[in-house]
Amino acid sequence: MLNRIVVIGRLTRDPELRSTGNGVAVATFSVAVDRNFANAKGEKETDFIPVVVWRGLAETCGRYLAKGRLVAVEGRLQIRTYEANDGGKRTVAEIVADNVQFLSPKDGNSGGGSGYTPDIAGEEMTPLDEIPF
Repeated sequence: MLNRIVVIGRLTRDPELRSTGNGVAVATFSVAVDRNFANAKGEKETDFIPVVVWRGLAETCGRYLAKGRLVAVEGRLQIRTYEANDGGKRTVAEIVADNVQFLSPKDGNSGGGSGYTPDIAGEEMTPLDEIPF
């Protein structure tokens, strides 16, 4: 069996970074992904997909991502149910990510698709088309 999902889209809000009771970092954010087709009115529609990231990757996302940044998210689709405060049963589908690639520069939310490596180690960001492979 296989449960893999890959989406490319823009963050709809800054990541929310928290820790569990055991001190494990967890970050949550949502990614807006346009559909490849228009609806009956000729308008493009967008899906807003929740993402959960754990441990070191959560800390990195919390530190370097912000609303509007273009990212590629890879992980597994998780569907879970819970009981809401009003007693109703709720179901949520989310990506539990094990890989998040930063596709736009830290301070340039407009994107453009050229792709950049993240500035995680304090090194200057290098456009992917300048890497010699």
